[in-house]
Amino acid sequence: MSEISENLARVREGIETAALRCGRDLLKVRLVAVIKTVEAERVRQAISAGVKILGENYVQEAQKKIEILGHNVAWHFIGHLQTNKAKAAVHLFDLIHSVDSLNLAKELNKQAQQQGKVLPVLLQVNLSGETTKFGAREKEIFQVIEELSAMEGLLVKGLMTMPPYFEDPEASRPYYVELRKLGERLAQQKLSRISIEELSMGMSNDFEVAIEEGATLVRVGTAIFGARPPK
Repeated sequence: MSEISENLARVREGIETAALRCGRDLLKVRLVAVIKTVEAERVRQAISAGVKILGENYVQEAQKKIEILGHNVAWHFIGHLQTNKAKAAVHLFDLIHSVDSLNLAKELNKQAQQQGKVLPVLLQVNLSGETTKFGAREKEIFQVIEELSAMEGLLVKGLMTMPPYFEDPEASRPYYVELRKLGERLAQQKLSRISIEELSMGMSNDFEVAIEEGATLVRVGTAIFGARPPK
């Protein structure tokens, strides 16, 4: 068994343990293997070991890797997306986790309509208030969601957040509780093209806590591929 296979087995065990601990259906928690800066051959090993969803931070990296690896697994975009990369992103990705502004949403909507697609997206929420983090602020969410509901090229499937990094996973819990509650409030609005069924939250250091608080997509890279070299 390769190192990647062994790491994946440990991550899957952690996901299963967390889901069982809080009585959640394991099928409703999916692993997004984060492949930022991971070379294609190592990604291929992860696919061979059963990874079904790949999460990429860079459009150009995804283009190269898809050319090599194909599109037999789902490709999710999880990084900050510049509007000038929206056309390529609409073409390449099955889900975009990081719609962090109305300007980006408008460009994705335009590009999706031009390509004859309805693009599934998640709205990124900045719950920490950090200026280094992207995403809509909580006080803006309801207005932003209402505007997104009018965009016929997009289907908002849920929310994504990224809390500050903490050594103690428990320190992330309040952010995940807040995102879950926010999703519940938004779901009550019953707006067209808004379906709050996905919560993308939790990374290598705290995905078990995220699962306990309702994560449906956990973004795990380091625990699978090891620490990344500086880019």
